[in-house]
Amino acid sequence: MSKLSQFNIFFKYADKYIGYNTYNQELITIEPLLYELITSADEVDELKNIHSEFYYFLMEKGFIVDEKINEVKKVKKLMNLIDYNDSSYELTINSTMNCNFKCWYCYENHIIKSKLSDSVKKSIVNHAKIILENKSIKEFHLSWFGGEPLLEYRSAVVPLTEKLLEISSNRDIYFTSAYTTNGLLIKEDMLPFFKKTNVNNFQITLDGHRERHNKVRYISKSKGSYDEIIKNIFLLISNDLHVTVRINYSEETLPELTRIADDFYKIPNEYLNNMEFSFNQVWQVSKDLESEMKDIRQYFHDLGFSVMSKYSIDSVRHSCYADKKNHATINYNGDVFKCTARDFISSNREGVLKSNGEIIWNEKYNKRMNIKLKNKPCHTCAILPVCGGGCTQNSLEMLEKNDEYCLFGFDEERKIDFVKNKVISSFN
Repeated sequence: MSKLSQFNIFFKYADKYIGYNTYNQELITIEPLLYELITSADEVDELKNIHSEFYYFLMEKGFIVDEKINEVKKVKKLMNLIDYNDSSYELTINSTMNCNFKCWYCYENHIIKSKLSDSVKKSIVNHAKIILENKSIKEFHLSWFGGEPLLEYRSAVVPLTEKLLEISSNRDIYFTSAYTTNGLLIKEDMLPFFKKTNVNNFQITLDGHRERHNKVRYISKSKGSYDEIIKNIFLLISNDLHVTVRINYSEETLPELTRIADDFYKIPNEYLNNMEFSFNQVWQVSKDLESEMKDIRQYFHDLGFSVMSKYSIDSVRHSCYADKKNHATINYNGDVFKCTARDFISSNREGVLKSNGEIIWNEKYNKRMNIKLKNKPCHTCAILPVCGGGCTQNSLEMLEKNDEYCLFGFDEERKIDFVKNKVISSFN
């Protein structure tokens, strides 16, 4: 006996129907009559007698599966395969909680004198030595975060990165690094270091176009930072370093966003592949501005820029770093976290770094690593293989508030629209 896969989504597109299986990520286009065959058959196996070729086509693409298959278990197995992968390790370090800006929406408490002590630096090196003894690990990725990590460029970033690169190289482990930075402190004399330490991405944020950005991120009341940051982005990409330009938007910034694209339009074509734009609604803004953003994204796209689509999200196959076993975020004071999108206060920590390099995880960590698929409505959802119920941080917070939740508000039409936009955006 057979059944239709739980993970099938169908929607009308032009004069045909598009089917998308969110587990197999298979896409089919069928005529309306064939769609009616699927929806009108009392039993799936009836299709075999009515249109055997179509039946076996659907089976081959995973739209029809054996009735005995537990599809949710397949998703759970896929999650575990990805989140418990031992071939790589990612370490995030907060060099400081201080920052040279104070953006109005920032969730972090800036701590002026915060920086890595010599003892914490030694503990981080010891941690890397312990972790990289695992012969399964083939890649080690170091991310610098904060605060503004480059405030401690000479005192912490350079010596620690070089040491971790050395440890990795001695074990024949591929080393990469990345920075989440406001971009203001980047200098030309840093480029050789960035290249030597295999930096594969800088995330640099703009808060709207020049006037708006300079009201949020300023050097002084009379001097903004927009033009300096743009110049530094140009410096990086023209030296074959990749930059994700994160543009934070709210209702106030929307009218001027296309002018940012105009400022980047003079970039030579050979450097365009070194940059992409990511649009992110400021989290304190509750109104959904996506309909207004569609034309803005398209404007950037039409000018030849790479634009990250919100519909490319796949929280299962590309789960958040914080969902993965082989990841830790070490704060400047030795507190250990998973998620970097929440306050780095000691009451939120999920572990502590010991002087020998060992991390002692607490019950919060254990709860996080066992939270996936604890939300019952996810077990019957068609988009589970791409949504996954959200990241572990989201799941922890939502399940603390309610017994059950849905990132799409239990609205089936919203789920279909998400898949529809995901499919259509892949056509561009």
